Amino acid sequence: MTTEEGGNRILLVDDNKNLLITLADYLTFSGFEVDKARSGEEALRRIEQVQPDLIVLDISMPGMGGIGFLKRISEDGDKPKYPVLVLTARSAMESFFSSISVDGFLCKPCPEERLVQKIKEILTSRAAATRRRESKARRLLLAEDDENVLDGVVSAFSGAGYEVQVVSSGPEVIEKAPVARPDVIVLKEILPRMNGGVVASLIGTMSSTKSIPVVLYDETIRPGDYGRYGSRMPEGVDRFLTTTEPRALLEAVNDVLKQ
Repeated sequence: MTTEEGGNRILLVDDNKNLLITLADYLTFSGFEVDKARSGEEALRRIEQVQPDLIVLDISMPGMGGIGFLKRISEDGDKPKYPVLVLTARSAMESFFSSISVDGFLCKPCPEERLVQKIKEILTSRAAATRRRESKARRLLLAEDDENVLDGVVSAFSGAGYEVQVVSSGPEVIEKAPVARPDVIVLKEILPRMNGGVVASLIGTMSSTKSIPVVLYDETIRPGDYGRYGSRMPEGVDRFLTTTEPRALLEAVNDVLKQ
C-alpha cells in the first residue's frame, strides 16, 4: 500500500541478485519504497508482511517460478490481486500474459528509465480506475439506433466512468428520462418515431426533466449549421454536434456538465 511518506511500494521479484540490487537502487532513487524477493516462494512470504502497490515479476526462476506465483496470487478469472508488471527475457510470452490480465509486460534488458515510466503508467491508470469506482458515476441516457455507432459511444462513456442507459427511439427518451433522471441526455437527431430536436424541446417543458442538459448530434449536417432548425440552436439543446465520433461526444458532455 502507499506509504505514509506518499511513495508507492514496489515488490521486485527476480532470482538475479545483481539485477535485483540495481533495479531496487534505481527505483528507490526514483521515489519508490522497494521490497525484494529472489523467488516466488519468498515473494509470497513478503506480501503477507507488506501490501505492494505493484509487483515487478521475473518469470524464469527456480521453484514455482513466475507462473506459479501468479497463480497463487490470482483470484477467480485469473486476475492477480495486485498490479503486476512482468519483466522477462522471454519476449515470446507477451501474448500469453495478455490473456492472464497482467498490467504490463517488458522485455529484458530494459532501460531503468523505461521501467520507471511503465510503473508510473500502471499506477496512474489504477488510481484513476479506483477514483471512478469510489465516486458516484454520472448517469447518461443515450438515444442511438445504429449499432455500429452505439458500441463505440457506449465504450467511450463507460470507460470515462459514466453509467449509460441506452434507448433507440424518441418516445423511449420521453418515457425513460423522468424515471431515470440522468445527469445528461445524448440524442441522435434522426431517431425512429420522433426526432431528437423534438424530444429535446419536450424534455425542456417537463418539470421533472427541464434541468437536464441535452447534447444533440447529427453527422449529416455541416459544422456551423443546424439543418432543419436554421441558424439557431434547437430549443432545449445545450450542445449541437455534427459528428458521431465518440471522443467528441464525450468531450462535449464533459464540457456541458461543467457549466
